[in-house]
Amino acid sequence: MLIELSLFPWLAYVLFALNIILATAVIFLERRDPSATWAWLMVLFFIPLLGFILYLIFGQNLTKSRLFDWEDKKKVGIEEQIDHQKLAIRKGIYPFANSHTKENAKLVYMLLSHNDAVLSEDNTVYIYTDGKEKFDALINDIRSAKNHIHIQYYIFRNDELGRRLIQLLTEKALSGVEVCVLYDDMGSRTLRRKHFKTLTDAGGVVETFFPSRIPFINLRLNYRNHRKIVVIDGQIGYVGGFNVGDEYLGKDPSFGYWRDTHLRVEGSAVHALQTRFILDWNQASKRHDFMYDERLFPPPAQTGETAMQVVTSGPDSEWEQIKSGYFKLITTAKKSIYIQTPYFIPDASILDALRIAALSGIDVKIMIPNKPDHPFVYWATYSYAGELLKAGAKIYIYDDGFIHAKTIVVDEKLSSVGTANIDVRSFRLNFEVNAFMYDYETGSRLAKIFWHDMTVSYELTPELYQQRSNWIKFKESISRLLSPIL
Repeated sequence: MLIELSLFPWLAYVLFALNIILATAVIFLERRDPSATWAWLMVLFFIPLLGFILYLIFGQNLTKSRLFDWEDKKKVGIEEQIDHQKLAIRKGIYPFANSHTKENAKLVYMLLSHNDAVLSEDNTVYIYTDGKEKFDALINDIRSAKNHIHIQYYIFRNDELGRRLIQLLTEKALSGVEVCVLYDDMGSRTLRRKHFKTLTDAGGVVETFFPSRIPFINLRLNYRNHRKIVVIDGQIGYVGGFNVGDEYLGKDPSFGYWRDTHLRVEGSAVHALQTRFILDWNQASKRHDFMYDERLFPPPAQTGETAMQVVTSGPDSEWEQIKSGYFKLITTAKKSIYIQTPYFIPDASILDALRIAALSGIDVKIMIPNKPDHPFVYWATYSYAGELLKAGAKIYIYDDGFIHAKTIVVDEKLSSVGTANIDVRSFRLNFEVNAFMYDYETGSRLAKIFWHDMTVSYELTPELYQQRSNWIKFKESISRLLSPIL
């Protein structure tokens, strides 16, 4: 018995050393970002063994192999459009439809070159900030569908809203409309295949992104598909922050009113949303891959004047395309930058860009929630917001429920709305999609929405920030240290 007890400390030392050696080797061999490396080393130091298990679940890099591929993209004419637009912009002869797009030709070119984000200038955009209004519009469009309905959400709940949507989709499938639903296995972890039985029995098809190999448990907590895309008949597209769930209608008392931003798009940009859906679908599907079909890409039935690029990013890519777009928007600003995000954990480049903008006299306003849905993320957000106060930025705490919008508005003429937050998870770990828009009318509307939200927010002044308790300061410090891996 004494021998067994004496062996225990040695065994603990060996396991601890092995944990540090193996985990450190893995981290450095992957050539991870230095800030993330140090954050993981801190986790490993303070919680050995368990820290290594957490690293295996959260920390591994996704292979850079082509997860998304669709040879039929050539038939849509995307590559030809990209080459034509890049060449014309380089030569300075591209016939931009409005001055705002022309002034930002460098941003357009960057997104073309590194993201295949075709520029379309014939779009009509509707903005929704209320969940009931957004889903009422979506349901009306689904009811009117004649050919196909393609739906992709990070979160799809089996609640009142989710069941209502499934019932309607079932009715459309029974009428002969092609219905495809794609959801993320982790975001929709309470969802089961049986919840879609009526839809699949009616001929609808349902697929899951990165499903778990173990029932009810998914160890791949990173690399989730955070995109929200709907395409109806190739004519109408939706993209933005709302998922499918009763809380997005303001029915969850812990959050209250849910304030988000979502776009309804008509015009050629719908083809870009359709292509993105097909790429994601074909990655997830093992039996129902899409082949090129002209009905998926019909000529726009209605056009407008909003110039737009649909930009996507994810851990499978070498470039952080949406983050780069955000950075370029910020550095382009001459008068104002308005940002709404539930999670504000910028990397050094975005933080520096915002700090320099504020120090330069540009009106930098950032709006964040007044309550956390992820505590560590919330206090890290609070810490970074406090840092920008020193540079003269204005921070507003939304106080009328929970704000989940992911919007940037620059000089009231450039804007971005989509699924990407300003944090490392959106920049590097999740698959995201944003619409970058070059249009004064759209930018002005988004700016007015921001100003309206200010009336139900309170300003976090430097004086108020300094009054925070020592406990809050402690939570900020811990969360800030962990921010590279949040």
